[in-house]
Amino acid sequence: MKIYTRRGDSGQTDLRDMTRVSKTSPRIEAYGTVDEVNAILGATRPTGHDELDEYLEAAQNHLHVVQADFANPEPDEDDPVVREEHVDEVEAWIDACEEELEPLQSFILPGGGDAGASLHHARAVCRRAERRAVALADHEDGVNETAIAYLNRLSDALFVFARLANARDGVREESPSY
Repeated sequence: MKIYTRRGDSGQTDLRDMTRVSKTSPRIEAYGTVDEVNAILGATRPTGHDELDEYLEAAQNHLHVVQADFANPEPDEDDPVVREEHVDEVEAWIDACEEELEPLQSFILPGGGDAGASLHHARAVCRRAERRAVALADHEDGVNETAIAYLNRLSDALFVFARLANARDGVREESPSY
């Protein structure tokens, strides 16, 4: 497989169905931002916490499904799409992690140790990916709402993962001062 094709040199790219679109289209913005989240998660692993690393590896695979889903305006039966099971799995991760955490009492500043800060960064980019996905759904019909819900839930999970990594690493959470 050749890496460069020169097909994108004019500012156009192919969707999964080979439709040509501008690289600035809402669809490309949505799945491109999902790719950013995935890259940050790849740079975050290993966190030093085995189950967090397992969750992040699974999330990276889920994010490939999200990208495929957004890259395909009219998926066939066998095409990868985000399903409710993906959202349910992320909710189970959140619930498992929250069992170990003190209840949140106020807003916290993003940051902490290396893993915690990187997970907060991933969360912020995941929220942007969600906004890009909502913009895509506002612009085009047929966008998988479950994929949007997945990004919402994953950003929640990344927040909880950051808190857990920081707690385990002995990093104190800081509240903003107003």
